[in-house]
Amino acid sequence: MDHRTKEFGRMAVVGFVGLGVMGRPMAANLVRAGHEVRAFSRGAAGRERAAELGVPVVGGVAEAVRGADVVITMLPDTPDVRAVALGPDGVLDHLAPQGAYIDMSTIEPAGAREIAERFTAAGHDVLDAPVSGGEAGAREGALSIMVGGPADTVERWRDLLGAMGTTVVRVGDAGAGQVVKAANQLVVATHLQALAEAVVFLEAHDADVATGLSVIARGLGGSTVIDRKADGVLAGDFAPGFRLDLHHKDLGIVEGAARARGAVLPVTGLVGRLVQSLVQRGDGGLDHSALVALARELNGTTPSTTPGTVTR
Repeated sequence: MDHRTKEFGRMAVVGFVGLGVMGRPMAANLVRAGHEVRAFSRGAAGRERAAELGVPVVGGVAEAVRGADVVITMLPDTPDVRAVALGPDGVLDHLAPQGAYIDMSTIEPAGAREIAERFTAAGHDVLDAPVSGGEAGAREGALSIMVGGPADTVERWRDLLGAMGTTVVRVGDAGAGQVVKAANQLVVATHLQALAEAVVFLEAHDADVATGLSVIARGLGGSTVIDRKADGVLAGDFAPGFRLDLHHKDLGIVEGAARARGAVLPVTGLVGRLVQSLVQRGDGGLDHSALVALARELNGTTPSTTPGTVTR
């Protein structure tokens, strides 16, 4: 049956490529929603962990794509998406004539537009639908999904996207999802640096950091960054929910896209250099909230309060 007339509230055959920290729980939520998922990842560890979550894993991209109503990719960077989507033996080579393609990775807007042009020319629905919410949001099915593409295509796949996120918003035509995601990443980075500097400032005054952040979280200075990251910062736990090296990549996308349109982003540029310094010294595998560790080093300080929990 033509996917343009079929209802996919709970019935799609989904090829899913990319089973990293975000992709695994996203694929698992599609399974829980009743979709038939065929998933693949280049890394054996990703495949094994996805299988532990109940995600059916297949042996390659072609096997995931053949016969699928829709193929979703969740990959690290623009070259990865190009290779899987457009490369030899990739998604475009094996996608059914009426199959659709949704890239949920974070990539360059220009790359998203190029991919959309190629799939559209071949007669396929295509969306760029990057996400925000981190690993916790992916596990909870509570991601914010910013979607670029034709309005009717977005509506056609809204229910499927809703299995992975609570906010699904069309933000414009092809590539617009990636533009909004880039803006999201600059906001998150600057919020994280603001959190890091607030922690250092509170510590310098021997304040109870947990109590201070609890008050801030309930006022105008509150943010999802504080809600999601403050407890880990207070505990000194920088296990990655979103790795610094990936945020560094995202800020590079912001920088390139800003330069292409002549936009000047001085604060973002400064935070980008701080993130880069952490990556360059080998901390790219830490959570992006590790900006607080760098802020302490720049001030010659260490945590001065016992770990606490931010109450909201």
